[in-house]
Amino acid sequence: MILTTTENIPNRKVESILGLVRGNTVMSRNLGVDIAASLKTLVGGEIKGYQELLIKSREMAIERMVSEAEKLGADAVIMVRLTTSEIMKGTAEILAYGTAVKLAKE
Repeated sequence: MILTTTENIPNRKVESILGLVRGNTVMSRNLGVDIAASLKTLVGGEIKGYQELLIKSREMAIERMVSEAEKLGADAVIMVRLTTSEIMKGTAEILAYGTAVKLAKE
């Protein structure tokens, strides 16, 4: 599956647009990470626990988007975007979305 943030794929032609596909996940913070993050704010620097949580969340959202595209028979997802929003205190939604397309044969 080709994933791109652009509307075109070099040297490939879009044969048909299959539709919008999306995948999301909602993750909550964890008490251990919160305590470590609180201590880290005193000395400054990167908060690895939150970074790892967001990386995992993004990958999960992208995998779910790709799964939707595969169900439609897509060869690629173009115009891929990621967005984040807070659902409630301590939780975040990661949403991946794009346009599933069928590519012309080379």
